[in-house]
Amino acid sequence: MTVRLLLSAGRGPQECSWALAHLLRRLEADAARQRLRVHRLDTVAGDRPGTYRSVLVDIHGAGVEAFAASWTGTLCWQAPSPYRAGVGRKNWYVTAQPCPADTDVTPFEESDVEIVACRTGGPGGQHRNKASTAVRATHRPSGLVVVVDTERQFSLNRRIALRLLRQRLARRDDAAARHAITDRWHLHDRLVRGNPTRVERP
Repeated sequence: MTVRLLLSAGRGPQECSWALAHLLRRLEADAARQRLRVHRLDTVAGDRPGTYRSVLVDIHGAGVEAFAASWTGTLCWQAPSPYRAGVGRKNWYVTAQPCPADTDVTPFEESDVEIVACRTGGPGGQHRNKASTAVRATHRPSGLVVVVDTERQFSLNRRIALRLLRQRLARRDDAAARHAITDRWHLHDRLVRGNPTRVERP
């Protein structure tokens, strides 16, 4: 079982990026104690060395859902600022939210495509009207359907139909991937300061 978490400092000050680095190490240590594996997929560095604006992680292992739930929500690192002397504030907030895994590329196998010969009307002569040269191709896993009657030969229409199905599946996969990335970036704005679900200290 795998859970993907996005940890983000949101729009907070540089101390939040520093806090995120500490909380990430604390999460990884906690996971190791529970025999879970944490894999960093993507990191966005903060302004200071060793700090992060955001980190995307996959957490693997038995019981990962309960573990991830304990690290989801507003996290607080409670410590004085290492950058600004005399700052009274000691609570630095980070958000940790589950996010969907990357969308899979839809596999395309010709064996998954149902090809049906059909007749079409319109211009093209007597042969086109009487012979079943048009093609209706259905990609069964996705339900996508294309009808091709541009050529007078069934084999050519079949080849075009398969190419069109591949192109439409690729466009659909690309759109789904862009949507997932957009949703992920919206998580950065969900940081609620105060009332943390978890407080950690040095």
